[in-house]
Amino acid sequence: MASTTLGVLKSALDWASITLNAPFARAVVFGVPIGGHYVVEALLGVAIFFLLFQKSYNPPRQPLTEREVDELCDDWHPEPLIPPITEDMLYAPPVLESAAGPHAVINGKDTVNFASANYLGLIGHEKLLESCTASLEKYGVGSCGPRGFYGTIDVHLDCEDRISRFLGTPDSILYSYGLSTTFSAIPAFCKKGDVIVVDEGVHWGIQNGLHLSRSTVVFFKHNDMNSLEHALERITRENNRASKKRRYIVVEALYQNSGQIAPLDVIIRLREKYRFRVLLDESNSFGVLGGSGRGLTEHYDIPVEKIDIITASMGHSLVSDGGFCTGNARVVDHQRLSSSGYVFSASLPPYLASAAITAIDILEENPDLITKLKDNVALLCQGLANIEGLSIVSDPLSPLIFLKLNNSTGFFNEDLKLLETIADRMLKEDSVFVAASKRSIIDKCNLPAGLRVFVSAAHSESDLLKACESLKRVSASVLTGIN
Repeated sequence: MASTTLGVLKSALDWASITLNAPFARAVVFGVPIGGHYVVEALLGVAIFFLLFQKSYNPPRQPLTEREVDELCDDWHPEPLIPPITEDMLYAPPVLESAAGPHAVINGKDTVNFASANYLGLIGHEKLLESCTASLEKYGVGSCGPRGFYGTIDVHLDCEDRISRFLGTPDSILYSYGLSTTFSAIPAFCKKGDVIVVDEGVHWGIQNGLHLSRSTVVFFKHNDMNSLEHALERITRENNRASKKRRYIVVEALYQNSGQIAPLDVIIRLREKYRFRVLLDESNSFGVLGGSGRGLTEHYDIPVEKIDIITASMGHSLVSDGGFCTGNARVVDHQRLSSSGYVFSASLPPYLASAAITAIDILEENPDLITKLKDNVALLCQGLANIEGLSIVSDPLSPLIFLKLNNSTGFFNEDLKLLETIADRMLKEDSVFVAASKRSIIDKCNLPAGLRVFVSAAHSESDLLKACESLKRVSASVLTGIN
């Protein structure tokens, strides 16, 4: 087929060259003399039209011989199921052999624990143990079903009601796992075509929620309100306010990756100016900020109804597990029908819901816990003010004290190795347990690496002084010659 077509074209071109070289050549059509080049162009047009409408030629497929099949199989190298094992993957973290209180047993050795977010020091509290014991005797361990499929127990409803009464919101919803709260709540409200403006320093749970939502995500510089306003202004300019796109601002109250507190007063002003909704994650601020531990809204004296969606983990201040989302009753009802982490996960074990209720009761009865926590944070920050090679970047009120290198190597993993060396030596030499900000390979946060020091209201003054002395000595030894 192809050879015949090429032959036709070759003959046409040969004839065209002869014709065009004959200046007096003429063709007569219906008695009208026509120049030779017109005839050539007409023939070429017919040939092209003929070729365009020809069916493609598919040569018959010849089956491969056994030898050819074997050769192809020998040459095929599939991608590995998992990435190559690196040195970082072989790192074995310290293992606790006791409760994660202010003092914990690690590898058979008693240590001062600054690596657990036990902010109010409620781990091991007598009332919590009694509450959990009574709940276990009544309900057993698990619920064996999602909330919508015979997994709702009366203590779940009591816990949701207790959270709402504590925060002053109309309704709340419980999740079985703290991290799933954010990456289930966000896709429940944010869909493809919506716009989300989010701080670049948010933790992985929020990042995953953004990914699952399939919304258009715009990042602004970490805790930079000028950057946020520029992003809101640009989005408003590019999208008419009458557009059906939903628009959100997503921030953490107290950032896990920096220890900084979000300026909620400015965020609310920008929210009202540009008409965006706000989703606020209070995982590290609930039970910590504000005069009674009600979080960032109390800290800034802003009515809680100004925030459209509030999420939080119960694994920090409340020393339980799971998480909650609170706000308008319609916001909560929507999640009961469309939030994957709620609809498809087995409900929170009853004893953990009971523990959360008791923890809130203890917090309300003992506001001095927050005062003690703030005093401990101030004492530790004062002791680390002039530490060599490191600097505190977290907010002075944050119980998550975040220290970063003064002189970075320029590579996150190299910085992390230095910080892990400091943490390992503190644990080995002084029995002080702090944590480097190690991240998963799927975590896209671009903030610098640092040391996280979690302060608890249960830490004694001697615990804090010991941490200061150890951190100063070890960091000076490790970072000598680097800074």
